[in-house]
This record gives sequence, C-alpha cells and structure tokens, in this order.
Amino acid sequence: MRRRELLQITGLAGAAAALDACGSAVLPEPDFAAPPARTVTMWCRAATVAGVQVVVDRFHQAQNRLRIDLTPVPDGQYVTKLATAIRGRRVPDIVDIDDINSMLFIYRDAFADLTDHVRALPYRDVLSPGHLRLATRDGRHYGLPYLADNSLLWYDTALLDRAGVDPATATTSLDGLLDAAGKVRRLGDDVFGWSIAANSAGILGFVVQPHIWATGRDQIAGEIGAQHGDIAGNPALRATLSFYRSLWREGLMSPGTIADAGTTWGSDFRAGTVGFFPSNYSAVVSAADAATRARTGVTMLCGPDGGAAFFDGGDNLCIPRGATNAAGAWQFARFALDVPQQQLLPEGGYTPVRADVNTPEFTAKYPLGTVPLDHLDRGYAPVTLAYNLLFNQADSPWIAMFRRAVFDGDLDGALEEGQTAFDRILRQAQL
Repeated sequence: MRRRELLQITGLAGAAAALDACGSAVLPEPDFAAPPARTVTMWCRAATVAGVQVVVDRFHQAQNRLRIDLTPVPDGQYVTKLATAIRGRRVPDIVDIDDINSMLFIYRDAFADLTDHVRALPYRDVLSPGHLRLATRDGRHYGLPYLADNSLLWYDTALLDRAGVDPATATTSLDGLLDAAGKVRRLGDDVFGWSIAANSAGILGFVVQPHIWATGRDQIAGEIGAQHGDIAGNPALRATLSFYRSLWREGLMSPGTIADAGTTWGSDFRAGTVGFFPSNYSAVVSAADAATRARTGVTMLCGPDGGAAFFDGGDNLCIPRGATNAAGAWQFARFALDVPQQQLLPEGGYTPVRADVNTPEFTAKYPLGTVPLDHLDRGYAPVTLAYNLLFNQADSPWIAMFRRAVFDGDLDGALEEGQTAFDRILRQAQL
C-alpha cells in the first residue's frame, strides 16, 4: 500500500517529546563547500525502499567517487528514530522522509537550509509545488521534492461502457459520480459502483480529502502556531460525507467496506468488479496485469460541484543539520532529480515530481501515470504538525467522524464532534 501502509504513530506523542528534547538547533549547519567524503549515509522509508534503491544503484553505476550507504527505516519508527539520532548528534547525511512529516523537523530547526541550492536548480519552476510547500518555512526551503504518491480516481472503462456511463462527464461532480456508481451497481449482484477501505484512517485521509480541497477549502485553518479545525461549518466536507453516506445507504459499496482496513486494497478493482476506485498508482497499476491496465482510466478527484484535486503524498529529500557529508548528499539529491531517474519512478509505483518529465516517450510508456504531471498545481497536502494525530492514527478524529457520518448516519453529530477534536489536537500540537 506504499505510503498509506500507515504510520502506526501511536508513539507520535513520544516522538514529539523526543523532537522537543533533541536540541536540534545547536547542531551546526553542514558545510556544503567541504570536499565530499566517499560514503554518504542515507535513511529512507521502508515503504519506498524499492524506488530509492533503483536510484542508488544507478548512482553507483554512473560514477565511482561516492557510495550511498542506504538504511531503510520502518515508517512507524521513522520520526522517533530520526529524533533520537538528532538528540544523539549522530545523524545521516541525507534522509528520504514522508513529505507530511517534513514539517515536524523543519519547525524544530533540524534540517539544513537548502534555499540557495534549490533556487539554483534549472528545473526549479517545474517541481511539484505541493511537495515543495511541505519543505518550506518562511520562504526558505529545507528539502527537495523527490517522489510522488498521489491519490486519484480510477475507473473501469469496461464496466462504465456496459453501464452507459461517460467518465468525462460523470467524474466532474459528486452527484455525477453517485449517479454513475448506481448505474454500475445495477449491472449485477457481484458488481459495485465504488470501493474504499473505510476502516483505514490513513487511506480515508488520502482519498477522501481531495474532494474537499478541490473547492479550495481545507479541514485545518490558520498557520502553524495558531491552527484550528474547519469542520462544523465546512460545506465541502459536509457534501463529501453526505456523498459517502449515500454510497453506503444505497448499497453501492460492498458490505465488507465497513471493516476493510486496506490489507487487500485494490484487489476488487483489479478483479473487474468495481466501477470507481480512489487510490494510488501502486495499488492500481503496479499490481495489475496488462488486461487490467488496458481497461483502466484515471482522472483527478472532483469537488462536490466541480474543481479537482489530488493528495500530494510521497517523499522529500532533506539534509539534517550536523550532517558530515552534505556535499556528497547534495550530489546524490541532484542525481535523483535528474530526468532519467525521475522517469523510472513509475516502475516502483510512484510518480515523478518534475512536470518536464512528461515527454511523449514517457506518456507512451506510462499512459496511466501522467495525470498528476499534467496538473501539478492541483496537488495539495496540509502544512501542519498534527497530521498524523488528526488523520493517520487508528483512533483519529478523522476516521471517527467519517464512520459516524457514513455508517451511523449522524452527519451533524459527526461534524460537531470532529470540530471539537480537531480544535483540541491542533491546540495541543502548536509549538
């Protein structure tokens, strides 16, 4: 499930304590002018190690001056392990970190300021703005976008054709999607209009929130330090939860949806029994055979009455303060962002973060991997220190609100409870 194999961050409170105590500000800014040492120590997320290893191998093949010593770290341990390394003053030279978690360290001065290096890149203007936002504070860049894991709306063209559904028009509003899902459901008892893992907090955050973002609204309001929830009076959120309530009440999703924790995410879609499936490239394309890919279409996730968005998940590359081989680390980061390496990312289930990668040759090889690249400005993820607490944890207020509204049918109660919980967590998570 890649990025959404979800951070079991029951220890995030402990991780935050470790960050607060790590004394990161006293670690020196690394010396980028020093000659690079032969070995560059690098940590990556275990969930993305396959994609990172390919680039490391190509880097070794391309030159013999530098070697990358790569250490995969389980996602659920990453924040705590890195905070512990900072506190112990023994940090890796470069980290491949979940973009959502970048802010936890940037706001504690744990990462080197890469602003001048990023601005000097000739392709700076074609980098994913959503990923770069999650590596930026006060106009300064503390990381570099590396790979994207985007949520999109996938659909089975064969089922839609049988149901008489035109995806070009059906996918532009939630009413259109509800109507289309109903038509697909009427094809037979074993065919459903929509599929979602509704017992996975992280998956729900990944694939449901873009419906809200498509309107320009978020569920978090304000800047870090003064954030609060935007829940109870959020019409886009209300409409989105109402949409999912209708999908459930009208039987357009499998009865197993309520207990689906994502362990077999996408298997029903790949089997050809689901019309619409919000998910990522890995679950749909990487795990599919040629026949499944041939009958698969993709678009962005629409807002209630139009607009479109997708989740800008994935990884950023950051260089910790105190790194002893920053020059070597930056050489690798630049190599990882070069077009030939970026064009290989779909092989590992990811999307490039450079719009100029989308050449005719790339489109021909990865026809289902171009939608985010054509619309990089529609990608988004919230800048906050509380994302995991709000959305990813199994007991998060996000999943509680979703399930109360969708399965219990108590939309007003869900929104009221959600507002209270979001406000409380955001208040506690401020610096």
